[in-house]
Amino acid sequence: MLVSQVVGPGRSEVVEVEDLVPGARQVLLEVLACGVCTSDRTAWGEHDVAGAPTRLGHEVVGRVSGVGVEAARWRIGDVVTGLGGDGFATAAVFDADSLAPIPTGIAPELALGEPLAVLEEAISRAGIRPGDRVAIVGLGFMGLGLVQLAALRLPSLLVGIDPRPGNDALALRLGAHEVHRPDALPTEFTTGGLRELRFDVVIEAAGVTSALSTSSTIVRPYGTVCVVGYHHSGTAPMDMELWYKGVTTVNGFSPHRPRTMRAMRDGLGMIADRTFDYTPLITHRFGLREVDAAFELMREHPASFVKSVIVP
Repeated sequence: MLVSQVVGPGRSEVVEVEDLVPGARQVLLEVLACGVCTSDRTAWGEHDVAGAPTRLGHEVVGRVSGVGVEAARWRIGDVVTGLGGDGFATAAVFDADSLAPIPTGIAPELALGEPLAVLEEAISRAGIRPGDRVAIVGLGFMGLGLVQLAALRLPSLLVGIDPRPGNDALALRLGAHEVHRPDALPTEFTTGGLRELRFDVVIEAAGVTSALSTSSTIVRPYGTVCVVGYHHSGTAPMDMELWYKGVTTVNGFSPHRPRTMRAMRDGLGMIADRTFDYTPLITHRFGLREVDAAFELMREHPASFVKSVIVP
């Protein structure tokens, strides 16, 4: 089998290794697609050349090619997605209880289970009610996915906020009513008055401290801020204005695997009934030997880019 591994800062190589063998409660997958996640960018871009190679890729869809003796509920040929790693490869091993079947007739790259589970978990915990005023701060891949899911909750106003204009039109197509730059927000979104027009629910999906600051400014007193962005750098301080406003702060991430798998299955159900669609979000596809090009594209972030997928 082949695997791509990071061997230096921003430099990967594809090597041939021994074929994997699933354990008793594991399943062997032929990798069909693996998403390129922002959370892996630091590990790729800052790898210590003196350290051991790093294998990345955790947004996997694959076809079952081997089954452990205690994983018989899966059959050879099943197409599945799940929670696991080392997905930038031609094969990967997953725990049998960390897999879910993808809907029939859906292309593998349009059924990435791990990010879908994060999106569904976050939106379910944000507590959006029909008629709420909702803002999504950050209109990258995750933010645009959240726009789709938030629109299903029938908010009276759904606003996208991002410093870059590249995804404005797509956000509007996916259900946002308005899109704004964070430094040019309407006054009614940032200050109270006789008529409260700040947001009932703000979902932060950018993973940078400035987005947290914007979120704390635009949420109304006793509203909710749901943090979905992956804050892997910086101090991400809490704005004490949230405390004075009586705001509920929600962690959009779940560390509990069974709960995450339940969210994944719910999300895959929405793909099956066409209420959620990755199609407009997967903008680029690369081969296994092009992992570095995929990360470079993420770093450059042209206007046409939302999400890349590696297709071995």
